[in-house]
Amino acid sequence: MFYQRFTYRLLFRLLIINLLAILLYNLIERTNLFFTIIGVAIILLAALISLYHYINQIREDIKRFILAVKTRDSSLNFRNKVTNGSFPELYESFNDIIQIHKNIQLEKDSMFLLLKTILEQVPVGVIVIKETTEEAEKKEIVLINQAAVSLLNVPAYKYWHRMVQHLPQFSDEIEGIKTGGKKFIEIKIQDKLIQLSTEIIPLNLYQNNYTIISFQNIKDEIEQKESEAWNRLIGVISHEILNSITPISSLSDTVNTMIQDKSVLTPEELEDLKPAIQTIRRRSEGLLDFVKDYRLIAELPTPVLAYHTIGEILKHIKILMQPFAKEKNITLKIEQTSSKISINIDLKLIEQALINLVTNSIYALQDVQQGTIEIAYRLEINKLYLEVTDNGKGVTSDLVEKIFVPFFTTRKNGSGIGLTITRNIMKMHYGSLEVSSIPYEKTTFSLVFKYN
Repeated sequence: MFYQRFTYRLLFRLLIINLLAILLYNLIERTNLFFTIIGVAIILLAALISLYHYINQIREDIKRFILAVKTRDSSLNFRNKVTNGSFPELYESFNDIIQIHKNIQLEKDSMFLLLKTILEQVPVGVIVIKETTEEAEKKEIVLINQAAVSLLNVPAYKYWHRMVQHLPQFSDEIEGIKTGGKKFIEIKIQDKLIQLSTEIIPLNLYQNNYTIISFQNIKDEIEQKESEAWNRLIGVISHEILNSITPISSLSDTVNTMIQDKSVLTPEELEDLKPAIQTIRRRSEGLLDFVKDYRLIAELPTPVLAYHTIGEILKHIKILMQPFAKEKNITLKIEQTSSKISINIDLKLIEQALINLVTNSIYALQDVQQGTIEIAYRLEINKLYLEVTDNGKGVTSDLVEKIFVPFFTTRKNGSGIGLTITRNIMKMHYGSLEVSSIPYEKTTFSLVFKYN
Protein backbone atom coordinates (compact mmCIF):
# COMPACT_ATOMS: atom_id res chain seq x y z
CA MET A 1 0.00 0.00 0.00
CA PHE A 2 1.07 3.62 -0.61
CA TYR A 3 1.23 4.33 3.13
CA GLN A 4 3.49 1.39 4.05
CA ARG A 5 6.71 3.40 3.81
CA PHE A 6 5.20 6.06 6.04
CA THR A 7 4.07 3.39 8.53
CA TYR A 8 7.52 1.77 8.71
CA ARG A 9 9.26 5.10 9.13
CA LEU A 10 6.78 6.23 11.78
CA LEU A 11 7.12 2.92 13.73
CA PHE A 12 10.88 3.10 13.51
CA ARG A 13 10.94 6.67 14.82
CA LEU A 14 8.50 5.79 17.64
CA LEU A 15 10.62 2.76 18.56
CA ILE A 16 13.78 4.89 18.74
CA ILE A 17 11.96 7.51 20.86
CA ASN A 18 10.66 4.80 23.24
CA LEU A 19 14.10 3.19 23.59
CA LEU A 20 15.70 6.57 24.25
CA ALA A 21 12.99 7.38 26.81
CA ILE A 22 13.56 4.02 28.63
CA LEU A 23 17.32 4.52 28.52
CA LEU A 24 17.01 8.06 29.88
CA TYR A 25 14.72 6.83 32.67
CA ASN A 26 17.14 4.06 33.70
CA LEU A 27 20.11 6.44 33.61
CA ILE A 28 18.33 8.91 35.86
CA GLU A 29 17.15 6.20 38.29
CA ARG A 30 20.35 4.09 38.56
CA THR A 31 23.34 6.31 37.71
CA ASN A 32 24.79 9.68 38.30
CA LEU A 33 26.27 10.06 34.83
CA PHE A 34 25.06 13.59 34.31
CA PHE A 35 26.80 14.17 31.00
CA THR A 36 25.41 10.88 29.59
CA ILE A 37 21.94 11.75 30.86
CA ILE A 38 22.13 15.19 29.20
CA GLY A 39 23.39 13.64 25.95
CA VAL A 40 20.60 11.03 25.84
CA ALA A 41 18.02 13.73 26.69
CA ILE A 42 19.26 15.90 23.82
CA ILE A 43 19.10 12.93 21.43
CA LEU A 44 15.52 12.16 22.63
CA LEU A 45 14.49 15.77 22.15
CA ALA A 46 16.01 15.78 18.66
CA ALA A 47 14.10 12.58 17.84
CA LEU A 48 10.82 14.17 19.00
CA ILE A 49 11.48 17.34 16.96
CA SER A 50 12.37 15.19 13.93
CA LEU A 51 9.08 13.26 14.31
CA TYR A 52 7.13 16.52 14.55
CA HIS A 53 8.81 17.94 11.40
CA TYR A 54 8.27 14.66 9.57
CA ILE A 55 4.51 14.64 10.23
CA ASN A 56 4.20 18.41 9.76
CA GLN A 57 5.96 18.19 6.37
CA ILE A 58 3.30 15.76 5.11
CA ARG A 59 0.54 18.02 6.49
CA GLU A 60 2.10 21.03 4.74
CA ASP A 61 2.33 19.12 1.44
CA ILE A 62 -1.35 18.23 1.63
CA LYS A 63 -2.15 21.84 2.51
CA ARG A 64 -0.09 23.10 -0.47
CA PHE A 65 -1.87 20.66 -2.78
CA ILE A 66 -5.35 21.78 -1.63
CA LEU A 67 -4.36 25.43 -2.05
CA ALA A 68 -3.00 24.73 -5.56
CA VAL A 69 -6.30 23.08 -6.54
CA LYS A 70 -8.31 25.98 -5.12
CA THR A 71 -6.21 28.66 -6.84
CA ARG A 72 -5.71 26.60 -10.04
CA ASP A 73 -1.95 26.85 -9.62
CA SER A 74 -0.53 24.34 -12.09
CA SER A 75 3.11 25.21 -11.35
CA LEU A 76 3.20 23.10 -8.17
CA ASN A 77 4.59 19.55 -8.50
CA PHE A 78 5.69 16.74 -6.19
CA ARG A 79 8.11 14.90 -8.50
CA ASN A 80 10.88 14.67 -5.92
CA LYS A 81 8.42 13.34 -3.35
CA VAL A 82 7.35 10.54 -5.68
CA THR A 83 10.82 8.98 -5.41
CA ASN A 84 11.91 10.18 -1.99
CA GLY A 85 8.68 10.81 -0.09
CA SER A 86 6.82 8.58 2.32
CA PHE A 87 3.70 8.46 0.14
CA PRO A 88 4.96 7.95 -3.46
CA GLU A 89 1.59 6.90 -4.87
CA LEU A 90 -0.23 9.70 -3.05
CA TYR A 91 2.19 12.33 -4.38
CA GLU A 92 1.92 10.80 -7.84
CA SER A 93 -1.88 11.17 -7.58
CA PHE A 94 -1.36 14.78 -6.51
CA ASN A 95 0.71 15.37 -9.64
CA ASP A 96 -1.91 13.68 -11.85
CA ILE A 97 -4.74 15.78 -10.38
CA ILE A 98 -2.76 19.00 -10.83
CA GLN A 99 -1.95 18.02 -14.43
CA ILE A 100 -5.62 17.22 -15.15
CA HIS A 101 -6.64 20.62 -13.75
CA LYS A 102 -3.95 22.22 -15.89
CA ASN A 103 -5.22 20.46 -19.03
CA ILE A 104 -8.82 21.46 -18.26
CA GLN A 105 -7.77 25.08 -17.77
CA LEU A 106 -5.74 25.04 -21.01
CA GLU A 107 -8.73 23.58 -22.84
CA LYS A 108 -11.01 26.28 -21.38
CA ASP A 109 -8.54 29.02 -22.30
CA SER A 110 -8.15 27.70 -25.85
CA MET A 111 -11.93 27.44 -26.28
CA PHE A 112 -12.37 30.98 -24.95
CA LEU A 113 -9.67 32.19 -27.36
CA LEU A 114 -11.40 30.37 -30.22
CA LEU A 115 -14.80 31.91 -29.40
CA LYS A 116 -13.22 35.33 -28.96
CA THR A 117 -11.48 35.00 -32.35
CA ILE A 118 -14.78 34.00 -33.97
CA LEU A 119 -16.58 36.94 -32.33
CA GLU A 120 -13.88 39.28 -33.60
CA GLN A 121 -14.49 38.07 -37.16
CA VAL A 122 -18.30 38.19 -37.28
CA PRO A 123 -19.95 41.45 -38.50
CA VAL A 124 -22.32 41.45 -35.49
CA GLY A 125 -21.46 43.71 -32.57
CA VAL A 126 -21.34 41.87 -29.23
CA ILE A 127 -21.06 43.40 -25.75
CA VAL A 128 -21.12 41.24 -22.60
CA ILE A 129 -21.74 43.05 -19.29
CA LYS A 130 -21.18 41.52 -15.87
CA GLU A 131 -24.05 42.76 -13.73
CA THR A 132 -23.68 43.83 -10.12
CA THR A 133 -26.03 44.83 -7.32
CA GLU A 134 -23.79 47.80 -6.57
CA GLU A 135 -23.70 51.14 -8.36
CA ALA A 136 -23.64 51.26 -12.16
CA GLU A 137 -19.96 52.30 -12.16
CA LYS A 138 -19.11 48.74 -11.05
CA LYS A 139 -20.66 47.07 -14.11
CA GLU A 140 -17.78 45.53 -16.01
CA ILE A 141 -17.70 44.94 -19.77
CA VAL A 142 -16.12 41.50 -19.93
CA LEU A 143 -16.21 41.38 -23.74
CA ILE A 144 -16.63 43.90 -26.54
CA ASN A 145 -15.68 42.77 -30.04
CA GLN A 146 -14.22 44.78 -32.89
CA ALA A 147 -17.54 44.95 -34.75
CA ALA A 148 -19.17 46.64 -31.73
CA VAL A 149 -16.30 49.13 -31.48
CA SER A 150 -16.60 49.94 -35.20
CA LEU A 151 -20.40 50.15 -35.33
CA LEU A 152 -20.69 52.39 -32.27
CA ASN A 153 -17.43 54.24 -32.97
CA VAL A 154 -16.30 53.94 -29.34
CA PRO A 155 -13.13 52.73 -27.62
CA ALA A 156 -13.11 49.23 -26.10
CA TYR A 157 -14.37 50.43 -22.72
CA LYS A 158 -13.79 48.33 -19.60
CA TYR A 159 -16.82 49.63 -17.68
CA TRP A 160 -20.43 50.13 -18.82
CA HIS A 161 -20.84 53.61 -17.33
CA ARG A 162 -18.23 54.87 -19.81
CA MET A 163 -20.45 53.64 -22.64
CA VAL A 164 -23.46 55.32 -21.02
CA GLN A 165 -21.60 58.64 -20.94
CA HIS A 166 -20.41 58.28 -24.54
CA LEU A 167 -23.67 57.01 -26.08
CA PRO A 168 -26.60 57.89 -23.77
CA GLN A 169 -29.20 57.27 -26.50
CA PHE A 170 -27.92 53.74 -27.15
CA SER A 171 -27.75 52.91 -23.43
CA ASP A 172 -31.30 54.24 -22.90
CA GLU A 173 -32.61 51.98 -25.66
CA ILE A 174 -30.77 49.00 -24.14
CA GLU A 175 -32.23 49.83 -20.72
CA GLY A 176 -35.71 49.57 -22.27
CA ILE A 177 -35.22 45.87 -23.08
CA LYS A 178 -32.75 44.89 -20.34
CA THR A 179 -34.93 41.93 -19.31
CA GLY A 180 -34.46 40.39 -22.76
CA GLY A 181 -35.91 40.70 -26.22
CA LYS A 182 -35.37 42.28 -29.63
CA LYS A 183 -35.63 45.89 -30.70
CA PHE A 184 -35.00 48.05 -33.74
CA ILE A 185 -32.87 51.04 -32.75
CA GLU A 186 -32.12 54.18 -34.73
CA ILE A 187 -29.31 56.35 -33.37
CA LYS A 188 -27.06 59.09 -34.67
CA ILE A 189 -23.32 58.62 -34.35
CA GLN A 190 -21.23 61.58 -35.51
CA ASP A 191 -24.15 62.94 -37.58
CA LYS A 192 -24.58 59.57 -39.29
CA LEU A 193 -27.85 57.68 -38.80
CA ILE A 194 -27.45 53.95 -38.19
CA GLN A 195 -30.23 51.41 -37.82
CA LEU A 196 -29.47 48.55 -35.46
CA SER A 197 -31.31 45.28 -35.04
CA THR A 198 -30.60 44.63 -31.36
CA GLU A 199 -31.16 41.63 -29.10
CA ILE A 200 -30.64 41.34 -25.33
CA ILE A 201 -30.06 37.98 -23.61
CA PRO A 202 -29.81 37.88 -19.77
CA LEU A 203 -27.66 34.99 -18.56
CA ASN A 204 -26.74 33.54 -15.17
CA LEU A 205 -23.43 31.65 -14.93
CA TYR A 206 -21.77 30.48 -11.71
CA GLN A 207 -23.92 32.77 -9.56
CA ASN A 208 -23.01 35.78 -11.72
CA ASN A 209 -25.50 37.66 -13.89
CA TYR A 210 -24.46 38.70 -17.37
CA THR A 211 -26.19 40.69 -20.09
CA ILE A 212 -25.32 39.83 -23.70
CA ILE A 213 -26.04 42.65 -26.18
CA SER A 214 -25.82 41.76 -29.86
CA PHE A 215 -26.58 44.17 -32.69
CA GLN A 216 -25.95 44.73 -36.38
CA ASN A 217 -26.42 47.63 -38.75
CA ILE A 218 -29.24 46.73 -41.13
CA LYS A 219 -29.51 50.16 -42.77
CA ASP A 220 -27.94 48.97 -46.03
CA GLU A 221 -30.12 45.85 -46.15
CA ILE A 222 -33.27 47.91 -45.43
CA GLU A 223 -32.37 50.41 -48.14
CA GLN A 224 -31.74 47.61 -50.60
CA LYS A 225 -35.05 45.93 -49.80
CA GLU A 226 -36.86 49.28 -49.97
CA SER A 227 -35.26 49.99 -53.33
CA GLU A 228 -36.29 46.57 -54.65
CA ALA A 229 -39.84 47.04 -53.32
CA TRP A 230 -40.10 50.52 -54.84
CA ASN A 231 -38.80 49.26 -58.18
CA ARG A 232 -41.38 46.47 -58.21
CA LEU A 233 -44.13 48.87 -57.12
CA ILE A 234 -43.17 51.51 -59.70
CA GLY A 235 -43.07 48.82 -62.39
CA VAL A 236 -46.60 47.65 -61.53
CA ILE A 237 -47.98 51.20 -61.18
CA SER A 238 -46.35 52.25 -64.47
CA HIS A 239 -47.88 49.25 -66.18
CA GLU A 240 -51.36 50.03 -64.83
CA ILE A 241 -51.16 53.74 -65.64
CA LEU A 242 -49.83 53.11 -69.16
CA ASN A 243 -52.62 50.61 -69.77
CA SER A 244 -55.13 53.36 -69.00
CA ILE A 245 -53.33 56.42 -70.39
CA THR A 246 -52.26 54.91 -73.76
CA PRO A 247 -55.80 54.26 -75.10
CA ILE A 248 -57.03 57.56 -73.61
CA SER A 249 -54.25 59.45 -75.39
CA SER A 250 -54.79 57.58 -78.64
CA LEU A 251 -58.56 58.07 -78.61
CA SER A 252 -58.12 61.73 -77.66
CA ASP A 253 -55.97 62.23 -80.78
CA THR A 254 -58.61 60.43 -82.84
CA VAL A 255 -61.42 62.58 -81.45
CA ASN A 256 -59.32 65.70 -81.94
CA THR A 257 -58.69 64.75 -85.57
CA MET A 258 -62.41 64.09 -86.13
CA ILE A 259 -63.58 67.47 -84.82
CA GLN A 260 -60.66 69.59 -85.96
CA ASP A 261 -61.68 72.46 -88.24
CA LYS A 262 -65.35 71.50 -87.93
CA SER A 263 -68.07 73.64 -86.42
CA VAL A 264 -70.90 71.18 -87.12
CA LEU A 265 -70.87 67.34 -86.89
CA THR A 266 -73.04 65.03 -88.92
CA PRO A 267 -75.08 62.25 -87.21
CA GLU A 268 -72.62 59.68 -88.65
CA GLU A 269 -69.65 61.52 -87.15
CA LEU A 270 -71.41 61.74 -83.79
CA GLU A 271 -72.03 57.99 -83.88
CA ASP A 272 -68.33 57.45 -84.56
CA LEU A 273 -67.41 59.69 -81.64
CA LYS A 274 -69.59 57.88 -79.08
CA PRO A 275 -67.48 54.66 -78.75
CA ALA A 276 -64.29 56.70 -78.42
CA ILE A 277 -65.76 58.94 -75.71
CA GLN A 278 -67.22 55.93 -73.88
CA THR A 279 -63.87 54.18 -73.96
CA ILE A 280 -62.15 57.31 -72.63
CA ARG A 281 -64.72 57.47 -69.84
CA ARG A 282 -64.34 53.75 -69.01
CA ARG A 283 -60.54 53.92 -68.89
CA SER A 284 -60.68 57.12 -66.82
CA GLU A 285 -62.96 55.39 -64.32
CA GLY A 286 -60.54 52.46 -64.25
CA LEU A 287 -57.71 54.87 -63.47
CA LEU A 288 -59.79 56.44 -60.68
CA ASP A 289 -60.51 52.97 -59.24
CA PHE A 290 -56.80 52.27 -59.33
CA VAL A 291 -56.09 55.45 -57.32
CA LYS A 292 -58.86 54.52 -54.84
CA ASP A 293 -57.26 51.09 -54.37
CA TYR A 294 -53.92 52.77 -53.70
CA ARG A 295 -55.53 54.99 -51.05
CA LEU A 296 -57.18 51.91 -49.53
CA ILE A 297 -53.74 50.35 -48.98
CA ALA A 298 -52.22 53.53 -47.57
CA GLU A 299 -55.11 54.48 -45.27
CA LEU A 300 -55.99 51.35 -43.31
CA PRO A 301 -57.72 52.30 -40.03
CA THR A 302 -55.89 51.96 -36.71
CA PRO A 303 -56.84 48.60 -35.10
CA VAL A 304 -59.30 48.70 -32.20
CA LEU A 305 -58.10 45.70 -30.20
CA ALA A 306 -60.26 43.40 -28.11
CA TYR A 307 -60.10 39.74 -27.11
CA HIS A 308 -62.02 37.34 -29.38
CA THR A 309 -62.04 33.55 -29.45
CA ILE A 310 -60.82 31.60 -32.46
CA GLY A 311 -64.22 29.89 -32.57
CA GLU A 312 -65.98 33.25 -32.89
CA ILE A 313 -63.72 34.33 -35.76
CA LEU A 314 -64.20 31.06 -37.64
CA LYS A 315 -67.99 31.12 -37.17
CA HIS A 316 -68.21 34.60 -38.73
CA ILE A 317 -66.05 33.58 -41.69
CA LYS A 318 -68.12 30.43 -42.23
CA ILE A 319 -71.35 32.45 -42.32
CA LEU A 320 -69.83 35.05 -44.68
CA MET A 321 -68.00 32.81 -47.16
CA GLN A 322 -70.00 29.56 -47.23
CA PRO A 323 -72.60 30.85 -49.75
CA PHE A 324 -69.91 32.23 -52.08
CA ALA A 325 -67.95 28.94 -51.99
CA LYS A 326 -71.11 26.89 -52.53
CA GLU A 327 -72.03 29.01 -55.53
CA LYS A 328 -68.65 28.11 -57.08
CA ASN A 329 -69.08 24.39 -56.22
CA ILE A 330 -66.21 24.52 -53.74
CA THR A 331 -66.19 22.69 -50.40
CA LEU A 332 -65.41 25.04 -47.49
CA LYS A 333 -64.33 23.18 -44.32
CA ILE A 334 -64.30 25.03 -41.00
CA GLU A 335 -64.46 22.55 -38.13
CA GLN A 336 -62.89 24.28 -35.12
CA THR A 337 -65.64 26.79 -34.40
CA SER A 338 -65.90 25.74 -30.73
CA SER A 339 -62.34 26.79 -29.83
CA LYS A 340 -62.10 28.99 -26.71
CA ILE A 341 -58.56 30.22 -27.37
CA SER A 342 -58.57 34.04 -27.32
CA ILE A 343 -56.37 36.56 -29.13
CA ASN A 344 -56.23 40.35 -28.94
CA ILE A 345 -57.28 41.64 -32.37
CA ASP A 346 -59.42 44.04 -34.37
CA LEU A 347 -62.16 41.60 -35.41
CA LYS A 348 -63.24 43.57 -38.50
CA LEU A 349 -59.70 43.83 -39.87
CA ILE A 350 -58.88 40.15 -39.26
CA GLU A 351 -62.18 39.15 -40.86
CA GLN A 352 -61.23 41.28 -43.86
CA ALA A 353 -57.84 39.54 -44.02
CA LEU A 354 -59.48 36.09 -43.94
CA ILE A 355 -62.06 37.14 -46.55
CA ASN A 356 -59.21 38.22 -48.83
CA LEU A 357 -57.45 34.88 -48.42
CA VAL A 358 -60.61 32.79 -48.93
CA THR A 359 -61.55 34.87 -51.98
CA ASN A 360 -58.10 34.27 -53.48
CA SER A 361 -58.47 30.53 -52.81
CA ILE A 362 -61.89 30.45 -54.51
CA TYR A 363 -60.46 32.06 -57.66
CA ALA A 364 -57.43 29.72 -57.52
CA LEU A 365 -59.88 26.75 -57.64
CA GLN A 366 -61.82 27.88 -60.73
CA ASP A 367 -60.49 25.13 -63.02
CA VAL A 368 -60.02 22.48 -60.34
CA GLN A 369 -62.30 19.49 -59.90
CA GLN A 370 -63.36 18.84 -56.28
CA GLY A 371 -61.94 22.10 -55.05
CA THR A 372 -61.57 22.30 -51.27
CA ILE A 373 -60.77 25.12 -48.88
CA GLU A 374 -60.00 24.39 -45.24
CA ILE A 375 -59.67 27.03 -42.51
CA ALA A 376 -58.00 25.90 -39.28
CA TYR A 377 -55.69 27.07 -36.54
CA ARG A 378 -52.69 25.64 -34.71
CA LEU A 379 -50.43 26.65 -31.82
CA GLU A 380 -46.67 26.40 -32.16
CA ILE A 381 -44.30 27.58 -29.38
CA ASN A 382 -45.28 31.26 -28.88
CA LYS A 383 -47.23 31.66 -32.12
CA LEU A 384 -50.79 31.08 -33.25
CA TYR A 385 -51.44 30.27 -36.91
CA LEU A 386 -54.79 30.91 -38.64
CA GLU A 387 -54.44 28.98 -41.90
CA VAL A 388 -56.37 28.99 -45.16
CA THR A 389 -55.48 25.92 -47.24
CA ASP A 390 -56.67 24.95 -50.72
CA ASN A 391 -55.77 22.51 -53.50
CA GLY A 392 -55.77 25.15 -56.23
CA LYS A 393 -53.18 26.23 -58.78
CA GLY A 394 -51.00 27.64 -55.98
CA VAL A 395 -48.05 29.99 -56.17
CA THR A 396 -44.88 29.11 -58.04
CA SER A 397 -41.53 29.86 -56.41
CA ASP A 398 -40.76 32.74 -58.78
CA LEU A 399 -44.00 34.51 -57.78
CA VAL A 400 -43.74 34.13 -53.98
CA GLU A 401 -42.13 37.56 -53.51
CA LYS A 402 -44.13 39.31 -56.25
CA ILE A 403 -47.59 38.41 -54.93
CA PHE A 404 -47.20 40.85 -52.03
CA VAL A 405 -46.32 43.79 -54.29
CA PRO A 406 -49.29 46.21 -54.50
CA PHE A 407 -51.35 45.87 -57.72
CA PHE A 408 -49.48 42.76 -58.88
CA THR A 409 -52.00 40.09 -59.84
CA THR A 410 -52.13 36.90 -61.88
CA ARG A 411 -55.93 37.00 -62.01
CA LYS A 412 -57.83 38.60 -64.84
CA ASN A 413 -59.64 41.71 -63.59
CA GLY A 414 -57.94 41.36 -60.19
CA SER A 415 -56.94 44.52 -58.32
CA GLY A 416 -53.73 43.07 -56.85
CA ILE A 417 -54.23 44.69 -53.44
CA GLY A 418 -55.83 41.87 -51.41
CA LEU A 419 -52.60 40.27 -50.17
CA THR A 420 -50.96 43.67 -49.65
CA ILE A 421 -53.85 44.78 -47.43
CA THR A 422 -53.81 41.45 -45.60
CA ARG A 423 -50.09 41.70 -44.86
CA ASN A 424 -50.47 45.31 -43.70
CA ILE A 425 -53.31 44.24 -41.38
CA MET A 426 -51.03 41.59 -39.87
CA LYS A 427 -48.21 44.10 -39.42
CA MET A 428 -50.65 46.30 -37.49
CA HIS A 429 -51.23 43.30 -35.20
CA TYR A 430 -47.44 42.73 -34.85
CA GLY A 431 -47.86 39.50 -36.78
CA SER A 432 -47.00 38.29 -40.26
CA LEU A 433 -48.41 36.62 -43.37
CA GLU A 434 -46.70 33.43 -44.56
CA VAL A 435 -47.24 31.25 -47.62
CA SER A 436 -46.23 27.73 -48.60
CA SER A 437 -47.37 26.15 -51.85
CA ILE A 438 -47.30 22.91 -53.80
CA PRO A 439 -49.38 23.78 -56.91
CA TYR A 440 -52.55 21.68 -57.32
CA GLU A 441 -51.79 19.83 -54.06
CA LYS A 442 -51.65 22.14 -51.07
CA THR A 443 -51.32 25.91 -50.80
CA THR A 444 -51.48 27.48 -47.32
CA PHE A 445 -51.64 31.16 -46.40
CA SER A 446 -51.06 31.66 -42.66
CA LEU A 447 -51.96 34.62 -40.46
CA VAL A 448 -49.28 34.40 -37.76
CA PHE A 449 -49.97 36.03 -34.36
CA LYS A 450 -47.78 36.26 -31.28
CA TYR A 451 -49.38 34.16 -28.55
CA ASN A 452 -48.16 34.06 -24.93
